[in-house]
This record gives sequence, structure tokens and C-alpha cells, in this order.
Amino acid sequence: MKSRGLRLISWKALTVLGASAMFAAASADSRSGRYGAEQPETLKVSEFDRATGVTNKWMPMKAGTRWIYEGSTIEEDGKVVPHRIEVTSTEFTKMIAGVCAMVSYDIDYTDHEMVEAELAFYAQDVRGRVWLLGEYPEEYEDGNFIKAPAWLHGIQGAKAGIMMQAEPRMGTPGYSQGWAPAVGWTDRGVIFQMGQTVLVPAGTFENVLVIKESARSEPDAEQVKYYAAGVGNIKVAWTGTKKVREVLELVRIEQLDQQAMAEIGRKVLDLERSAFKHSRNVYSRTSPLISAKACGG
Repeated sequence: MKSRGLRLISWKALTVLGASAMFAAASADSRSGRYGAEQPETLKVSEFDRATGVTNKWMPMKAGTRWIYEGSTIEEDGKVVPHRIEVTSTEFTKMIAGVCAMVSYDIDYTDHEMVEAELAFYAQDVRGRVWLLGEYPEEYEDGNFIKAPAWLHGIQGAKAGIMMQAEPRMGTPGYSQGWAPAVGWTDRGVIFQMGQTVLVPAGTFENVLVIKESARSEPDAEQVKYYAAGVGNIKVAWTGTKKVREVLELVRIEQLDQQAMAEIGRKVLDLERSAFKHSRNVYSRTSPLISAKACGG
């Protein structure tokens, strides 16, 4: 599911119409090493406090907020398939390698069928950087469980990565967004553009930040993500020669009421119970989810 992080999620997004020249230059940047050396970031537990909020202006994750993205995927045979992703910041947290991470609950619908449900774990350090500490995604086909390629920082050699810098700037080195070769997660990001104006169904956004991502497992494609201050990810696009492509755009943001949050809470706990059952070598080595208050938030 994850675009590589809305993770959104591993999305394969469609090239933006009319942007081929810009993306050709971006590919040249990546070949010249602009993404930086392919190695994991070093997470220092001492740089995290007990507060669990993610308040970075480019990636705010207030509990109870839901971002809804819609778009389409062009498959190898040329068929256009509708795609929808819902990302919800929950009131749960999880202790991972000494860091208290907030929990995102993400649902992926392809051709109107739920094909993935995921728990993703984020934490903000004292410098303001947002880290991804792991993911538990369940994949489904015709309503049946298929697999769960989970990874969590500190388990089976997996390393957390940076999803958003504290103060993104042009010309800075690329960075790892997580390192989990066991499940093929080796994504890297680099600041590509700033100050852009972007129109999506949710509105027109100015001074947009654009981050370009690549993965060793997909050398023929790169993902481009657009972030608006105070909102977060508003658009995902794709460039490269890969035949399967996709575009996703923010259609609306919702603040869930108490009843809706209770329903999300039940689904999160159901998914965690499944995680302990299906991911015995990874997820089962962690403690259960707790409330943000219990974690110190």
C-alpha cells in the first residue's frame, strides 16, 4: 500500500501531465548521487522525549485527523483502475526500541476493494524531524489475508528513517526513509522543489514543498510527493519508465468525532491482534499499543 510513506504507501504513481521535462532533470540528479549514499540513518533515543505529538508543519499528525486521497492506477495492460487511500492519525502509541511512536491507521482501496490495511509508526525528535519507525501492512485479495511484510526499527536489522526534515532546504543531501531489506524497504528522499503552487480537489495550495523519492527495488521509477504547510501530503505522482503508474490527490481532510474515533480504535486493535498472530518474528516481539497519555503525550 504505502506510497512509500502516505507511505501513502508502495504506491506506484502516475507521471504528472506536462511535467516530463522537469522529471527528466530529476532523474539525472538521482543518477548523479543527489540522493546520497544508500545507507540507513542513525536514530538516537536521546533525541526523543516522552511527548508523542508530530507537529512538524510539513507533516502534522493531530490525533483524529483523516486525510482522504483519490486517483487512479494505470496497469501494465493500460487499464485504468480507481484508487483511494485513507490515512488516520489515531490516539494510540507504541514503544519501539525506546521511542514512543504515534500510530497511523491507513486503508488502501483499489478498484473499490480494500487491498491493504496498515499500522504505521511515526515519532518527532527534539530537532523537529519526523521519523518512520516501522510498518505493519496486511495485504488482502478477495477479502482474504495474503501476507504481512512488517518491519520495525531494531528487529531483523531494520532501521528507522526520516520522513520529513525539520527545515527542508534545497541542495541538502538525500536521506534514508527507512532500511528494511528483508521486506524490500530501502526508500530514500531528497528535496526537489520549494515554493510551488498546486491545485488538488481539496483546494489550491501555495509555497508547496516537493520531495522526490527512489528505491533500490524500483530503479525504473521515482515518486514525487507534494506537501503543504499545516496540511501535510497533498499529492503523489510518479515518473520513470515503469508501466504501472499512479496519481493520488488529496480530496478532503476530516476531523473525526468521538464516535468515529471509537470505531477507528476498534479497527486498530483488531489489526494489532492480527499482527501478533501473523507477524511472529517481528510484531510479536513488541509490546501492545497504549494511549498517548500512558506514553507521556
